[in-house]
Amino acid sequence: MKKLLPVLAFAALALLPCAVAQSPASFAFPPDSEIRQILVDRIDKDRQSVGIVVGVIEPAGRRVITYGSLEKGDKRPLNGDTVFEIGSVTKVFTSLLLTDMVQRGEVALTDPVSKYLPPGVKMPERGGRQITLEDLATHTSGLPRLPSNLAQKDPANPYADYSVEQLYQFLSSYQLTRDIGSQYEYSNLGGGLLGHVLARRAGMNYETLVRSRICEPLGMKSTAITLSADMKARFAAGHDQALETVAYWDLPTLAGAGALRSTANDLLTFLAANLGYTKSPLAPAMAAMLATRRPTGVSGLEIGLGWHVSTKDGREIIWHNGGTGGFRTFVGFDLKSRVGVVALSNTSTATGVDDIGRHLLDNKSPLTPAPKEHKQVAVDPKLFDGYVGRYELAPTFVITVTREGNQLFVQATGQPKFEVFPESDKDYFLKVVDAQITFETDSEGKVTGLTLHQNGINKTGKRIE
Repeated sequence: MKKLLPVLAFAALALLPCAVAQSPASFAFPPDSEIRQILVDRIDKDRQSVGIVVGVIEPAGRRVITYGSLEKGDKRPLNGDTVFEIGSVTKVFTSLLLTDMVQRGEVALTDPVSKYLPPGVKMPERGGRQITLEDLATHTSGLPRLPSNLAQKDPANPYADYSVEQLYQFLSSYQLTRDIGSQYEYSNLGGGLLGHVLARRAGMNYETLVRSRICEPLGMKSTAITLSADMKARFAAGHDQALETVAYWDLPTLAGAGALRSTANDLLTFLAANLGYTKSPLAPAMAAMLATRRPTGVSGLEIGLGWHVSTKDGREIIWHNGGTGGFRTFVGFDLKSRVGVVALSNTSTATGVDDIGRHLLDNKSPLTPAPKEHKQVAVDPKLFDGYVGRYELAPTFVITVTREGNQLFVQATGQPKFEVFPESDKDYFLKVVDAQITFETDSEGKVTGLTLHQNGINKTGKRIE
């Protein structure tokens, strides 16, 4: 969730798995010792996690490599059955439910979402076009990343008290700002709404639908929202960027966006079905998820139904990532090479585990160095008045800068407001994510724009009235 770039919400689209042309016969994962050293460096040297579990699957079988602990100060080791929040990887399960229900003849991709909502709920429309189930699954519905009435009573558990009634109120009042299907914009709202309407169509709650249609057929016994006593005992604690324990997240209304908890072993079982190592009644639905493709506006990246697809030199990496307040997740695979990776961290840091997953799938994809330390300095708060305003980095991505007393805040389109801290008169940094902002001035000292530095990208935006 804590992202500033105009990218994924639970997941960070700026962290793209790069791929090179490798033939299936030449591909091989590194030995366990080499993978474990990556985890040791990430935890002990870079201090970017408390515990990480990595699972790989290949023609020779599957392996799980771990390092770290269940919780800071708790030396119990992790294993393939340790439970993690998987955040937006949940959206892959939601889209698989969609394609499975299409295979069963229960819904159609072209069905309007309104068909599965109560009569009193008015879905937004534009240009005579209605939002379809496919639009939600491909993040091209035109709905924003988050509903504007998501009032976070508890920032540590931001979705917990968002109700179905609030969801319906938002949908009934929202005016679309662009044509449906015209542009990709990742939306937790859309993912949660898709899970909600599919559950309504099936006549059961989202968790029961996932369990009965996906987990039970595949034998995934440790993937759920509501945890058994046994799963609770195996549940890793989540940690923030300062490596302090944080609360778990609950998403009762938008469950389809990011509510699932799972393990490396269960997710490897899921990948085994996607890669064809195990026969499954879900095989046609899994294939259908990749048959639909829409552009994202990023070169070499498409969106299927749920899955993202990165292509380079003819090689496709199919993937999704996720992040909650205390966890980061990456799941990716290559159908041609029949290999896949699961990476789970019990810490929500800027580095995450996306780069580990990418690197294992493609050894030319570099590991991300630990973020640079930033030192706060004292500046005259009167400077902040000159920075207050709106800065457009893209047509649908604006950063709003506000002042509250002696504090300066930034808020990106559809995202929470975060405080920024000065490194100099013009340079500021965020503490919740590895991102920095530099204010640009003209020859007369007037602020004309800002540059956002994040994930190795420098994005400049002009100040707008």
